Amino acid sequence: MHIVLNEAQTEAVTHIEGPCLVLAGPGSGKTAVITYRVKYLIEQAGILPEQILVITYTKAAALEMEDRFAQIMQGADVPCTFGTFHSIFFRILRRAYGYTGEQVLPEECRRAVIKEILQTMELEYEDEEEVLRGLISEITLVKSECIELQHYYSTTCGQEEFRYIFESYENWLRTNNKIDFDDMLVYTYELLRERKDICRMWQNKYRYILIDEFQDINRIQYEIVRLLAGERQNLFIVGDDDQSIYRFRGARPEIMLGFQEDYKRAKKIVLNVNYRSSREIVEGSLRLVENNQRRYAKKIQSDRDYVQPIFIHEMKSDWEESESIVRQIREYHAQGIPYREMAVIYRTNQEPGRLVQKLLEYNLPFQMRDKLPNCYEHWIAKQWLAYARIAMGSRDREDFLQIWNRPTRYLRREWLTEAQVDFNKIAEQVKEKPWAVEQLRHLSSDILQLKTMKPAAAIRYIRKTIGYDRYIEEYAKQRNIGLAELTDLEDELEAMAQPFPDYLSWFQYIEEYRIQLKEQEKRQKQYRKQEDALTLTTMHSAKGLEFQAVFLPNANEGITPYKKAVKPEELEEERRMFYVAITRAKTYLHIYLLRERHGKKLDPSRFVNELRFDRKKLCAGSSVRHRKYGIGIITYADKEKITIYFEESKKSKTFSVEVLLQQGMLSC
Repeated sequence: MHIVLNEAQTEAVTHIEGPCLVLAGPGSGKTAVITYRVKYLIEQAGILPEQILVITYTKAAALEMEDRFAQIMQGADVPCTFGTFHSIFFRILRRAYGYTGEQVLPEECRRAVIKEILQTMELEYEDEEEVLRGLISEITLVKSECIELQHYYSTTCGQEEFRYIFESYENWLRTNNKIDFDDMLVYTYELLRERKDICRMWQNKYRYILIDEFQDINRIQYEIVRLLAGERQNLFIVGDDDQSIYRFRGARPEIMLGFQEDYKRAKKIVLNVNYRSSREIVEGSLRLVENNQRRYAKKIQSDRDYVQPIFIHEMKSDWEESESIVRQIREYHAQGIPYREMAVIYRTNQEPGRLVQKLLEYNLPFQMRDKLPNCYEHWIAKQWLAYARIAMGSRDREDFLQIWNRPTRYLRREWLTEAQVDFNKIAEQVKEKPWAVEQLRHLSSDILQLKTMKPAAAIRYIRKTIGYDRYIEEYAKQRNIGLAELTDLEDELEAMAQPFPDYLSWFQYIEEYRIQLKEQEKRQKQYRKQEDALTLTTMHSAKGLEFQAVFLPNANEGITPYKKAVKPEELEEERRMFYVAITRAKTYLHIYLLRERHGKKLDPSRFVNELRFDRKKLCAGSSVRHRKYGIGIITYADKEKITIYFEESKKSKTFSVEVLLQQGMLSC
């Protein structure tokens, strides 16, 4: 196996001594650079293979890298080390402390331990799964950033609660003689920092260190790598700061941006040819990402010619959007593009519900890289469905527990003593409490009202008249979480209930949908192994993949960039995510904008306008078209505002550049 390297790739491959920063954009051949550099070090520079360490982020990536290296070495037994951060660091700990694999706590066990701690605290959360994910993420953050516990403020729960959970978890690990994956990093760092002799031994063992996907490194990983590199500083780091999208996992893009400050003599090499995407996609992606301030400037060119424009579709609704995506997928497949060469990439895994329904309806094969949450299994849906069952005649205690104090009625759980609820008995039991009798009367009246309603009307009644929306607002404030996410789900559930004339048909559909999703989950393994199947994935999970045709739905403000992103660094990461998504496409890129959703008007994503609009054209004398005022000539322009003279009205108007681009009001 042999490939012809371009000039920048050759410069990177033939680098031998000292630190080197390789900026490898999408489709630039970074795997080839790493594997051929290892080959060059051994065959041309005379480096012993056992002194070379290649670090990747996942076991799959390490195995793929090792396999690619074996191919170019034509099967020769070359004892280089390929591994993940965790596998390398565990090797160091095992040598020093004698740790065994049985002492490493699996992630599912870690989750179970933390869940048990929560239960002992008798804390009640509607969204327990989300709380668990948040706690696990924050425990990782505290450990990986070496933050002192008393200086950390949790966003998942109260400060004292988080400290108790963290300390209880750490005590459990010590008592049971276990370490978790975060401990591997912490203990390795402490060992190498405190034991200079052990550190020197590993420095002599691994004299040449190559790191893939360096933009995803966290603080403690970097500090360990610096200790291993020592005075030789033979650190060869490969990555793309424009593709750093894992800050929530602890990744710190600023580490890569500051690499040349830490290593003054580091050589910087830019792999400036994209062998994957057409020229339109490469040029559009650069127009987008150049709007980020904190990045390395790069001039990247496509190895391919112009093929197809980037298609931007404006849709009235998400139903119309799903129909359009499915229609285009079928057309491409009829033209000979396999399903496996097509992907739908979305910002969050809450989005593709409508599309999944369409794919199931048309019986198109698809695989999901992220588990599709069934919105009917969300705690809000479960509570609404309990209201519906009670309206249909259920008197099961479990159903009443779901709605008893949602919204808050100050009714006590212990009043629900029997398996079947009898309002008359409870009213008799609490007759000395007039307020409770009144609340029971209101609840009984509401249930009677719900009995004759259609599902969508019943949901509106629960939200507005019964006061569930106020309850959600209070819950979001109490938990310090975004209200918009919960109300968006409410709107989605209400819209999905619209077609059903009665509760029975609604419940029947929900059950059929649940069965279809279960069947789809069973088919996933089969699709991954052999079948020709469309890929559905989030932007986070799409990294490293490539397809002939890519579809990006819901390119609207509040979705991408996500509504939670408000700080400059958060918005820059959102832009990087969109950049990653569009650069998965080789030839065809379809971006969809919604005009409205759930009756609310939506603005186009600022990223779409940055993608298709060159800010350099915003200069005096340029002709532009404003969506509202028509064709005009720019008479004044700076970074913040422009003045346009409109020919039809013979008037000049001044606008904020940012607002114009964000709202998609301007085109060249």
